[in-house]
Amino acid sequence: MSAPSPEEIAEEGRRARQLRLIVDLTCSVIAQGGISRQEADALVAATRRRAIALFPGKEETFDLVLAPRFARLIREFVPAGPSRVLSFRPR
Repeated sequence: MSAPSPEEIAEEGRRARQLRLIVDLTCSVIAQGGISRQEADALVAATRRRAIALFPGKEETFDLVLAPRFARLIREFVPAGPSRVLSFRPR
């Protein structure tokens, strides 16, 4: 296996920045409040789909790293209701 080329490194950096922006925007929208549980779930689902498109095969990483962050924000800022996106159990 050869070392990644400068172009591959730059591309991965671009994808990482794009993911960071998407996650930050999603967190911001949830934290602003004023959206329903259904809207929050749809936003998280769309963010997950985009994250997986940017980094295929990293579903488990999303579920371990980002899903708890979104779940916490939803608990704090979104009216209670059943979740259809975040399947793990809150602590």
